[in-house]
Amino acid sequence: MVAWGVASYLAFSHGIGSANRLVPSSVRHQLTKQSGLLSSTPTTILVFGTDGGETGRAGSRHSDSIMLVRTDPGKHRLAYLSIPRDLRVEIPGYGANKINAAFQFGGPTLALRTVKDLTGLDVNHVAFVDFAHFKELIDAVGGIDLTVKKPILSNKFDCPYGSQTRCDRWPGWRFAKGTQHMDGRRALIFSRIRENKLDPAETDFDRAARQQQVIQATAAKLTGFWPAVKLPFTGSKIVKPLATDLSAWEILQLGWAYFRSNSSRALHCRLGGEPQSVGGQSVIVGSEDNAATISMFLGRSSPLPPPKGLPYAPGCTVGG
Repeated sequence: MVAWGVASYLAFSHGIGSANRLVPSSVRHQLTKQSGLLSSTPTTILVFGTDGGETGRAGSRHSDSIMLVRTDPGKHRLAYLSIPRDLRVEIPGYGANKINAAFQFGGPTLALRTVKDLTGLDVNHVAFVDFAHFKELIDAVGGIDLTVKKPILSNKFDCPYGSQTRCDRWPGWRFAKGTQHMDGRRALIFSRIRENKLDPAETDFDRAARQQQVIQATAAKLTGFWPAVKLPFTGSKIVKPLATDLSAWEILQLGWAYFRSNSSRALHCRLGGEPQSVGGQSVIVGSEDNAATISMFLGRSSPLPPPKGLPYAPGCTVGG
């Protein structure tokens, strides 16, 4: 058992070392150092879901999703704050634009600064998840279980057929309502759906919620027994989609905090506003209630859900 534990840690640590080297020093300098262990100290982690390219270069990739994760070990609770990529914000040095443009303009350094300016929060750690390789991580842990809340028929993307004729006749990806086991490819497809033909009222917030589901389900699987048993063989593959400043020891602490958290009390928050067309561009103009939502995310006020009938409004809900 000792030998297995050492082999597991070395394999995992080797992969994390590679992930650490992908984070530019300009990003590290913006992070707020914290005293105490992650397993016992509240920690804020900024997670970018990206579409590929080199982490350190501006213009080489786009931030497909932006999410803050806050651990609260004292209350055994995790909080998630989704930031819609179309939210119109002030990007330092570039003026008002969609927040996801910060990554394209100035890479991860500018993207991190923009999120900090928007929220007023200190960020302790950062993680960039390359969704192009995320499916490999999910396959490495044996797939994940996801609950589809309503039937989905997606828009056409990533056609599974090699024939153009068959792709033309193909209606799109289908997901039945209910809990189902998904491999890496199908889970990635689920997280990337931009349009549900069975529910035209869906917005980009629904897509962000699906991405949260996939990330949470993967984290839950990673903290399970069998992934730990197979770690000497899968350690490097598990961290392949990541670029992060977190060390191997810090990630293990984070896993422990996640393992001890109560999923039924998890806080799911989102910023929002009003959809508008500005300069011919469809954007979300931020709501005054975003500040109150950040306060809920920090646990300083009671969570309030987004008002019904306002699909782009900010707010927080408790539970899965």
